[in-house]
Amino acid sequence: MILAEKIMNLRKKSGWSQEELADQLGISRQSVSKWESGASIPDLDKIIKMSSLFGVSTDYLLKDEMEIVTYSETDDEPQEVHSVSVELANEYMEESRNFAKKLAPAVSLCVLSPIPLIILGGVSDYKVAALSEEMAGAIGMGTLLTMIAIAVAVMIISGLRMGKYTYLEKEIISLQYGVAGIVQKKKKDFEKPFYTCITIGVVSCILGVAPLIVTGSIVGDGFPVVVCVGVLLALIAFAVWFFVWSGVIYGSYQKLLQEGDFTEEKKSLNKDFERSMGFVPGVYWCIATAIYLGISFTQNNWGISWIVWPIAGVLFAALMGILRAVVAGKRKEV
Repeated sequence: MILAEKIMNLRKKSGWSQEELADQLGISRQSVSKWESGASIPDLDKIIKMSSLFGVSTDYLLKDEMEIVTYSETDDEPQEVHSVSVELANEYMEESRNFAKKLAPAVSLCVLSPIPLIILGGVSDYKVAALSEEMAGAIGMGTLLTMIAIAVAVMIISGLRMGKYTYLEKEIISLQYGVAGIVQKKKKDFEKPFYTCITIGVVSCILGVAPLIVTGSIVGDGFPVVVCVGVLLALIAFAVWFFVWSGVIYGSYQKLLQEGDFTEEKKSLNKDFERSMGFVPGVYWCIATAIYLGISFTQNNWGISWIVWPIAGVLFAALMGILRAVVAGKRKEV
């Protein structure tokens, strides 16, 4: 049980309202409300007074809230530890929620962007309407670029607000008194929505393939299959919205608690990786772009050359995994 819950329970057991407790402590009711919601932490003087008022020890109020700062044993030099207050933690979690609300639709918009080009191309190819191939390509490509431009603009503007919190992801942090308990509670409360979002996303991706398989087996090839491809992308975009929204919020709790991919050991490993292998991603994607443009211009088949990107994405993930394993191996040898 965190301090906020202890104060609330003890106050209710004593039969006091927030205002009555505030009067006895010589503070405002809003201060008590903030304590019980986890928005702020009482100072030591108020904790001592509450210990006397409620007839409990200060250890009872404090012991579950003491955080121990640990340091990585693999570092030759001590690392700078950034202290995170309850105000900063609450501000970051709120900003992460706002960021998730903007990032999720922006990423989904990128997934949706090829749909007009695909549908219009199908309309032209299968003579569903009097639309030339050139006109279909122009309208479809224009719509695609517009949607991507809007999505990228939203990502950049929203990302700028989160830039000041980058160190929470990369640097070693120490949570001040009471912060860990507050974050743990918020993380626990969000676990059910998080797993629900992941489930909805996975099911949507699976269901999106079904119409394509069924239609393809019945009609073989034709405009209905093209429409099913658009439906598939739409359902993937729907799934991506849930993945991104829930992932950003859940990730904010993990960053503050230094869990999952944000443990001190992994942060230290990432620093070593950036120092020794930081040039690799830039070089890799420059090569991938050159290959894509080379195939597209020499073969003059832009409708197929896009396959370079998903292949490049899979190979990139594999390459990064191998290089990180190499860096980790070198750290163990030292």
